[in-house]
Amino acid sequence: MALKKTSPLTKNILATARDMHAGGIMDKRGYDKITKRHLGDAARSATQPLTGEEIKALREKAKLSQAVFADCLNVTVGYVSQLERGAKRPSGPTLVLLNVIHRKGIEAIL
Repeated sequence: MALKKTSPLTKNILATARDMHAGGIMDKRGYDKITKRHLGDAARSATQPLTGEEIKALREKAKLSQAVFADCLNVTVGYVSQLERGAKRPSGPTLVLLNVIHRKGIEAIL
């Protein structure tokens, strides 16, 4: 998909929103809503693909069994096992949660 060229009006809206957020006039939620609306995918935080070894390392670092880790991710134990073996690749909400755990630790989702 080709990226749209940002119009001068959109640039001014984004600059105003950035200044309002920096000045404390606009909260983060409002600022994020404006930037996502105008910038689309560019404003989203990127999720990084994780290998089975990395997923297993995250779980072991948190000192959790596969069953408890699966419960935290709201998936089945079998799915966690498949992820760790590399038989499946995480996607959607599971990938997002794994990225949060990778960046901030398991405490971020507990």
